[in-house]
Amino acid sequence: MPDRLDSMRVFVDVSERKSFSAVAAERGISPQMVAKHIESLEARLGIRLLHRTTRRQSLTEHGRLYRDRCKAILADIDDAEAQASDAHATLRGLLRINTPVMYGAYELVPVVTGFMRRHPAIRCDLVLSDGFVDPVEDGYDAVFRIGSIDERSAVAAFPLRPYRLIACASPAYIDAHGLPETPEALTAHECLGFAYPNVSQRGEWRFAKGGRIAHVPIESRLSVSDWKAMHCAALDGFGIALALEVAVSDDLKAGRLVRLLPEYDAATRPMHMLYTRDQPKSARTQSFLDWAKAALAD
Repeated sequence: MPDRLDSMRVFVDVSERKSFSAVAAERGISPQMVAKHIESLEARLGIRLLHRTTRRQSLTEHGRLYRDRCKAILADIDDAEAQASDAHATLRGLLRINTPVMYGAYELVPVVTGFMRRHPAIRCDLVLSDGFVDPVEDGYDAVFRIGSIDERSAVAAFPLRPYRLIACASPAYIDAHGLPETPEALTAHECLGFAYPNVSQRGEWRFAKGGRIAHVPIESRLSVSDWKAMHCAALDGFGIALALEVAVSDDLKAGRLVRLLPEYDAATRPMHMLYTRDQPKSARTQSFLDWAKAALAD
């Protein structure tokens, strides 16, 4: 019969990966052995932990409760082992982090790699996605999200530096179309939009000055679903981009792009790091949360 703690770890991994084969590949065992671990737990408990289909596994209600208890128990074990040795030198294991694509690429990656350099035994799955993610249900140690947060009892939200956008265009675009003097003048310009599936490309850009907020309706002729493509279009002189400031800082310094309406502040958006509020955390998770707070706090 498989070791109970090993089976609990495999079960937690399956609850997060939702795939026997993915967990098997990560652990270097067969999918049949993964199934054996789950079956051993179910036989011991006398309950079904997972709904199984040919393509996906999902937790039963009993499985969700048991998963939460397993994570707490395993976190306590990890903490006990870390405290029994040099915790700084021996932080180890997998961190699972989710972040919006742009924020992850330009803001979060240096934070994560800095933490991993400090703790060489740490591994990290950094998932970049712009959809809604629940740190509890989706099994992430930390989730970074843009916008206001509707805090729930299971989720804590730590405020970070705001997500700051600026309007910019290439010198070639400005030579051809002129400089907009006010936010309202943008309605006469080519403004590049971000394409979301099945969503109208009409949008609104907001700018603030002296306590007044200008709401500018934007109907983009060109909308793209990837920042690199939008970046290329802006550098090519096709239109004006509303871009994350840190993502275009090198272009601004080199003169490839020019900031527009510098006397106005493009509306910033709140940024938060989300994590489970009450569940015990492993030493590696708590250390990363503290590291990210120090690096990204406003």
